Amino acid sequence: MRKWHWVLVGLALALLLYLLLWPVPIDPIAWTPADDPGLTGVYEENDVLAQAELYPLAGSYGPEDTAFGPDGLIYTGLADGSIVRFSLDNSDTLELIANTGGRPLGLRFQNNRLYIADAFVGLIYIDSATAASGHQVQLATDEVNGEKMIFVDDVDVASNGTVWFTDASTRFDQHDYVVDITESRPTGRLLSWNPDTGETRVHVDELGFANGVALGPGEAYVLVNETMRYRIRRYWLTGEKAGETDIFIDNLPGFPDNLTYNGEDLFWVALVYPRDKTIDSVMPRPFLRKIIMRLPEALRVSEPDPIALVIALDHDGNVVHNLQDHTGHYHTVTSVNEADSYLWLGSLVQPCLACIPLP
Repeated sequence: MRKWHWVLVGLALALLLYLLLWPVPIDPIAWTPADDPGLTGVYEENDVLAQAELYPLAGSYGPEDTAFGPDGLIYTGLADGSIVRFSLDNSDTLELIANTGGRPLGLRFQNNRLYIADAFVGLIYIDSATAASGHQVQLATDEVNGEKMIFVDDVDVASNGTVWFTDASTRFDQHDYVVDITESRPTGRLLSWNPDTGETRVHVDELGFANGVALGPGEAYVLVNETMRYRIRRYWLTGEKAGETDIFIDNLPGFPDNLTYNGEDLFWVALVYPRDKTIDSVMPRPFLRKIIMRLPEALRVSEPDPIALVIALDHDGNVVHNLQDHTGHYHTVTSVNEADSYLWLGSLVQPCLACIPLP
């Protein structure tokens, strides 16, 4: 009995040393989030999005974003790298136009050129994307200042052709985005690419997981989502504040993903997951997060509730629309795009797109 006693003591000591000292891939920093506003007030819980119409994707899944071509067709990128399109008149038939070989995330058209932010390949594009055949994926940029980008995320295009896009992290790629959140070290960047000169520039760095990006009214500024900081940052392009940044909206009740501007009066924001009390509570404790990283993944990561969260902001960052779904009808929403009096929703995991009339 005494022998087994010492064996158990030894095992307990080994486990303790493992939890305290075993190397981990993260170098976390302390960050204290503001109190979660929760789904109250302007974020009051509702099930408006439970009425959305679903458009299946023929067995595929993960339509992160949508883009509306000048041909009137709807384009989306899927988890297997496919870029597909369909028409509302024949939504059951998907046409494969290309495969990026990576993971297409943000999409945006400029005339007949479709820009794609691919998490693993970089910023790429398809010329004459609306043509019937002959679609070839071309690389715009995948590095800046001699450094390879590892997590290109979202994209928008200015009227002069400049492409604005985000690199979510310089530490971890999309496979390890949960690890990046656990580390919480802000390494995301807002960049631009000039199609005339081929120049790639970093405009803002040290962003807390740079995600959605959208040019504002008159292209006076560009907004970028900081997913891990529950906020949206604004980078001024013109006027006295040109080159400066400020906070457009802070302390959101969820993780902001993609971001779009309807060209008139609203920014649409997809909150891919609601805030989590456990995550918020460990953010000020870097050493505890290292211990958590040493646990088996099944104990570290749990599936969030199947919820859809979408908000719309005016030019001053005020919440003017709040659309949710707590029924599981459609969830894990990553993008919201307005077109022809409808909202099109994309998702990280769903096997379909969703569409609902504008509120």
